[in-house]
Amino acid sequence: MASNAAVPFWRAAGMTYITYSNICANLVRNCLKEPYKTEALTREKVHFSVSKWVDSKPQKPTLRSDTPEA
Repeated sequence: MASNAAVPFWRAAGMTYITYSNICANLVRNCLKEPYKTEALTREKVHFSVSKWVDSKPQKPTLRSDTPEA
């Protein structure tokens, strides 16, 4: 196999595809005009639950968010 095969530029820059895609998505969202910009920014938020395990049993889950609490 040839070592000079084409490599995606995001890989050559040392990024993963997820990182590259998140950067592109942020750029697109920031270029939008109102009211589309605020609508897109609200869809960007992610919420998830976390459960700790003690003695092989899940404890009560807590709701977490990727946005910092203000």
